[in-house]
Amino acid sequence: MGGQQSVFTEEELQDYKDLTYLSRKDILRAHKRWIALAPEILQNDIHARLSAEKLYSDLPELRVNPFADRLCKVFSSADSANGGLCFEDFIDMMSVFSERAPKALKIEYAFRIYDFNDDDLIDIGDLTELVSRLCGESALSIEDIENLISKIFQEADLDNDSMLTFAEFEHVISKSPDFEK
Repeated sequence: MGGQQSVFTEEELQDYKDLTYLSRKDILRAHKRWIALAPEILQNDIHARLSAEKLYSDLPELRVNPFADRLCKVFSSADSANGGLCFEDFIDMMSVFSERAPKALKIEYAFRIYDFNDDDLIDIGDLTELVSRLCGESALSIEDIENLISKIFQEADLDNDSMLTFAEFEHVISKSPDFEK
């Protein structure tokens, strides 16, 4: 039946299932997609990395995502700042954004993605960057951005220090019914 040999042993597939929120079918589909990005590089080396630039240009979901660079950086297991991904990084990303991943995990990664300066806080600079990326071409005036950030801090900054800790971010996001969509 079907006769196609899996690229993973049963043990490897089980490990990926145990370490992610993906099904066996999801993992195999993700691997097929991964290989299609650069078969000449990835076909025979499960540990090969693709540059963030290659991922931005070849994955439609990243091509249109204003946070593509942050997604690659946050999910990259490499020490370098370029955000290149290997297959395991790729399925980690797929897992976090899967329907089966818990909301708490999604909130944790959202915080890391929005923390542009990687200081474990979301400050005025991070929120300015966030709003600018979300608005894209229809940029808001500086005054509008400042007003929006002020309202965000009024709602979420419980200790009034003009920074959001993870706990403050988690508190406000957990009240948002649209977050998981």
